[in-house]
Amino acid sequence: MNLQIRIRKRLPHFDLNLDIACPAEMMTVVIGPSGAGKTTLMRIIAGLDKPEEGFIRFGDEVWLDTRRRFCLAPQKRRLGYVFQDFPLFPHLTIFENASFAARTQKDDARMLLDRFGIAHLGGRKPDAVSGGERQRCALCQALASAPRLLLLDEPFSALDVFTRRDLRDQLHQMKAELSVPIVYVTHDVNEALYLADELLPIVDGRVDRQWMQKSIARADAARPDRTRAVREPRLSLAY
Repeated sequence: MNLQIRIRKRLPHFDLNLDIACPAEMMTVVIGPSGAGKTTLMRIIAGLDKPEEGFIRFGDEVWLDTRRRFCLAPQKRRLGYVFQDFPLFPHLTIFENASFAARTQKDDARMLLDRFGIAHLGGRKPDAVSGGERQRCALCQALASAPRLLLLDEPFSALDVFTRRDLRDQLHQMKAELSVPIVYVTHDVNEALYLADELLPIVDGRVDRQWMQKSIARADAARPDRTRAVREPRLSLAY
């Protein structure tokens, strides 16, 4: 199901003003500098923040219509939301955290823990595992809820480069299997080009195609051999 978003929200230094669509069963990567409005966009999609004006439709279901003063409650949107330093329940084990929101059998959570390589940690508490293992558990928790839409807001940015690369590769392999739209926020150009089916560059609350093109050019120019470390972006820019 497609996700259609048309919003305007006043922020301290600019207005977040977007009219965009995220295609079904694809990963839309939202990229831009810090403070561009990326996280605010994610919170509005999740129903945790409201714009002054806006309309959001997921498939045939309206999630937000400010003209009608309608906003669907976050829990009714059935989405998974993972962000940097995602908080797990400290009193629950890794398995209990992963299966907390499971809509089907707990076996799904076990399979996800195994898929992300942390099944052997299922009996431990979050403070007894590493940051990367906690983020793996957070992803398992989000996926075990059988979400119709997955929101990932810089979920790996606090991790070391090796753990981040490993999780990014796992997500890249899994995205075709999930069969749900994914919206992924990053400020890393290489990560965006590696993961994205569609790119959505945002600067000062608006889509800025030139920013992405300039960022790619700067990344290429910084390489002594002038070769790309990522694939060519065989993708369209989503507007």
